[in-house]
Amino acid sequence: MRPGLTSIQEAERLECREFVEREIMPRAAGFDYEQRMPNDLIQKLAARGYLGSHISVESGGGGKDIVTYGLINEELGRGCSSVRSLLTVHDMVCHAIARWGRKDQKASLLPKLARGQILAAFALSEPNVGSDARQVETTAVRLGDSYILNGEKTWISFGQIADLFLVFAQCEGQPAAFLIEKNSTGLSLEPLTDLLGLRASMLAKLFLKDCSVPLENLVGKVGFGFSHVAASALDQGRYSVAWGCVGIAKACLEACIDYTNQRQQFGSLLREHQLIRRMITDMVTNFQAARVLCLSAGHLKEAGEPSASVQTQMAKYFASKAAMRAAHDAVQIHGANGCSSEYPVARYYRDAKLMEIIEGSNEIQQLTIAEHVYHGF
Repeated sequence: MRPGLTSIQEAERLECREFVEREIMPRAAGFDYEQRMPNDLIQKLAARGYLGSHISVESGGGGKDIVTYGLINEELGRGCSSVRSLLTVHDMVCHAIARWGRKDQKASLLPKLARGQILAAFALSEPNVGSDARQVETTAVRLGDSYILNGEKTWISFGQIADLFLVFAQCEGQPAAFLIEKNSTGLSLEPLTDLLGLRASMLAKLFLKDCSVPLENLVGKVGFGFSHVAASALDQGRYSVAWGCVGIAKACLEACIDYTNQRQQFGSLLREHQLIRRMITDMVTNFQAARVLCLSAGHLKEAGEPSASVQTQMAKYFASKAAMRAAHDAVQIHGANGCSSEYPVARYYRDAKLMEIIEGSNEIQQLTIAEHVYHGF
């Protein structure tokens, strides 16, 4: 059993690993090439309770503890980062509703989200707004028993197939969050394709033109949109991404061990070359360190410790760097083969690069972590 895990958590991890090796890894290259996530896989994820797995049993979810949730993200990230990204964005919305939604929102939506009857997407980024997310330009104006939204969102993961969007806008000069169904009048979509990585995440742009949203679709209060709803959802997302990065690093390590055990150069297996051993050593050390940081963040979250948020930021920062370094070395070890779609390390490299950007770029994490240090970490 791995240190820091209970027997139940380890069993959950192994079960997920077997699922990934059977259902995801043989198909991951195809997902990447076709730039889509097949519905049959989404339904299998839902059937196994991997969508909304952290939602309480009382709310219709799986009720899994946060460490187990992280382990699921690690194994899915090891198989396909696009699949893991579905959990990230879907569960960010689940988390926001569970934490800040009204009783009727929780009762009507959480069971459907947990069963995969509806898929959710997180709509914060805009053409002119990325890291400075407090400055969203989308507007919401109250008109009678509705809010009228106008604006544009972009880089919305699974926006092409989502049934429900958590959209952030400025309302009365304050940030607010709204739940908007895909068939709402005034909402239209444009697929985004040919990305560097996460190519099966089915991204989209959202266009809101006099989009009418009922008052009861407001999540939390006006003014809570970023400081409460978005901040807590992004913390959930960073935790998922951090574990997914651990999965990428592990996939790179496994691919390199397999390759260097077979490939020969200068009359000996690659594994016998000292420079290869140096890269493998760095890879496994960074991988293990990233996992420890993620476990620490998970245990702090489970205990409700205030320091869990900054620990999650450190885990995401370090794990994304570890994944990118592992992917870089994996491609180098594979040489020209590493640049070919016949080997998965090229996909790992492209996906790992995006991990340094999404859910808060590494540069933003550096600023935020340092701020905590200077204010008595």
